[in-house]
Amino acid sequence: MKPFFQEFCDKVIALDKSVRFAAIADEDGKMVATSERKGLKPLLTPEERAQYAITAATRQYTRLRWEYLLGKINYATSHYAKLVRATIPIADENSRLSYVLLLSFDVNAENVHDVIMKKIIPLVRKNTNKFLKKGR
Repeated sequence: MKPFFQEFCDKVIALDKSVRFAAIADEDGKMVATSERKGLKPLLTPEERAQYAITAATRQYTRLRWEYLLGKINYATSHYAKLVRATIPIADENSRLSYVLLLSFDVNAENVHDVIMKKIIPLVRKNTNKFLKKGR
């Protein structure tokens, strides 16, 4: 199970130079794989990343609850002074969360929306069936 998740995170990092960090957390917020840009000095410790993953998964449940009224969620972002974070839910057709893709981008990246919508989400969608099979 682990090689698929690790390879996926590594592919996300390679998609664009503005991507700092990519991780996959399960529906409980437990990180199953992480990857970061070479030479990067992380802003968070591994423990802080683990806490972030748990809170991100919890927030995704809240967002998915509103999909029936608002439509399918593509991603959510938070813009901090030092970086931009994004989360992409990986859910089945019934909006049941399986995984969350956690991302961070350089704070000065001007094209985060385009990178997510044109590069990362197509990769997620191409692999959704693999994610959903891995979760069972």
